[in-house]
Amino acid sequence: MNTSALLRLGAPVLAAAFTLTGCAGGPSAGAPAQTASGQAAPAGTPSGPASSAVTVSDAWVKAAPTGMTGAFGTIANTAPRDVTLVAASTDAAHRAELHETVAGSSGQPAMRAKDGGFTIPAGGSLTLRPGADHIMLMDLAAPLRAGDDVTVTLTFSDHSTLDVTARVKDFSGANESYVGTPSPSAGAGH
Repeated sequence: MNTSALLRLGAPVLAAAFTLTGCAGGPSAGAPAQTASGQAAPAGTPSGPASSAVTVSDAWVKAAPTGMTGAFGTIANTAPRDVTLVAASTDAAHRAELHETVAGSSGQPAMRAKDGGFTIPAGGSLTLRPGADHIMLMDLAAPLRAGDDVTVTLTFSDHSTLDVTARVKDFSGANESYVGTPSPSAGAGH
């Protein structure tokens, strides 16, 4: 699958329908939008009080042979209200956590789980990047090699989910320490 393809997944909200749109970005763009079932999606998803849109672009995962790594990209929110990403999961890792990077006790960057998740402001965006906010994939199920695709399921505070396909890339930066209790097989930072 081309990592610039859009995935769309309609999800119920308590009193309204939320339409979530995800795009796993990559080096090429222009693939047609798709619904969660793989059908072509209509152009121009309507938004208003009963619906909004979340778009994920430039999604990628750092290549790693074992242990842990990070998933990155930009999440844009065209909804008229804030949206909160509260969890992530993937078959590529036994555990996934939302992480932030903070100054550690020695002043060096350290990553830790982000309490409450990531809020994407109405009409705004959040960039997940190495050395900053990211999704940590821990206890990898198998090596992740450059060129592989990884599907990451994002879960929002309204319990809706969105599958995003991210391309695995080689990247040598952002080797922060981990503040917490990583699994015994976890490697160095991402």
